[in-house]
Amino acid sequence: MVLPTFAVVAPSLHSTAPRIRPAGVDIDMTTALHASQRIDLHGPLATDAAARSSARVTSVLDKGSAAVIETTTSVADPNGTPLWTATSCTFARGEGGFGGDRGAPRPPGPPPREPDAVLVTPTLPQQALLYRLVGDRNPLHFRPSYAARAGFPRPILHGLCTYGMVCKAVVDAELGGEVALVGSYSARFSGVVYPGETLRTSVWREDGRIVLATTVDERGDAPALSDAQLVLVS
Repeated sequence: MVLPTFAVVAPSLHSTAPRIRPAGVDIDMTTALHASQRIDLHGPLATDAAARSSARVTSVLDKGSAAVIETTTSVADPNGTPLWTATSCTFARGEGGFGGDRGAPRPPGPPPREPDAVLVTPTLPQQALLYRLVGDRNPLHFRPSYAARAGFPRPILHGLCTYGMVCKAVVDAELGGEVALVGSYSARFSGVVYPGETLRTSVWREDGRIVLATTVDERGDAPALSDAQLVLVS
């Protein structure tokens, strides 16, 4: 079995670079950031399997100054048995104000008590270049001029890289590496991470789930992941 977050990148493992712009989405991609990610596992993920994936835009929310585009990817084996469902939201700055639904309110934050554990996860200066090997070729993560156009002083780390590294740290520390115990994992990308920075994840153990919040050490505990939780298999 493999780490559940592998399912998020599995459909993107192409031999050639995939398109940066999603089909049917006509926006300036320098305004777009990955806003949140959720994955629901319908069973443990095998290390070798055949599967078919299908993706569709499931909603477009109007946040006033921005639009949030939600895409749902469903993956099943050749017999039609569901393997996993991934839900991804893209935050497109400057694309809101069209009078659409604002969406549901944000969930409550972490429990009002000290965390049960704190996990420290360093990233490498070349972390974004390594993560490109899974198929995400967005120049925001490796080209300084493109990052500058998007308003960043240098290329930022893929949100999904942070998402995956935090999941592994939590599964190793809190679940003894037992990946089959993960039923779902979700997080909102509440801030950027620059390659080489250190992730600090606070962990709260709740009934049937683990609540998480990740910050960046080098920038005064700047937020990285929020509204995050890992739901355990019942």
